[in-house]
Amino acid sequence: MGSKQSSQRGNVFVIAAASGTGKTSLVSALLSEHADAAVSISHTTRAKRANETDGENYFFVDRSEFLTLVDQGQFIEHAEVFGNLYGTTVQEMERITTAGQQMILEIDWQGALQVKEKMPEAHLVFILPPSLNTLRERLIHRGQDDAETVARRHAGALTEIAQCIHFDYLLINDDFNEALADLKMIVFDNPADYTLARQSERHKTLIDQLTASMPQ
Repeated sequence: MGSKQSSQRGNVFVIAAASGTGKTSLVSALLSEHADAAVSISHTTRAKRANETDGENYFFVDRSEFLTLVDQGQFIEHAEVFGNLYGTTVQEMERITTAGQQMILEIDWQGALQVKEKMPEAHLVFILPPSLNTLRERLIHRGQDDAETVARRHAGALTEIAQCIHFDYLLINDDFNEALADLKMIVFDNPADYTLARQSERHKTLIDQLTASMPQ
């Protein structure tokens, strides 16, 4: 299904989450059901993989071109991850929002805060796991990493979760369908029930547990 196309300018929603929280699956499901939402395509200096298409998965550029765009102020956020540069351009944001679509930007918390600094009107959404045990189980069941890597990702996830206090909205991904419905409410309908203040009150025990477990 697809939502009714709007002639109004779209908004920017930045979706962040810790590893293993299901962010990518939720965003993919949202986009598959709603034609009036679109994910932004990032620029990157990472080498293109065999199954990727330039301008569809990423805009693939070399480091010199990327840094030139940085100097020109073309990015609303950018970061270096494992030696590769990634960023979202103002042009990409304009392409989506001027078409009346809701722009979905799926990045880490640091990039999200960069966007908020440059665009106070952007909506920041953080996705939380329902428990520490669930988070660890999801990381293990990915089946992609050895025990040491899982432990490192788990510690990193706890550090990321602690940043949720800087976001506008929180949602808990316990049941996938319920979390998807919550995400739709935030993006398309009435997000008031998902504000940081309300969710912090509603899920105080969980959030206290998650944030208290951050590695020192």
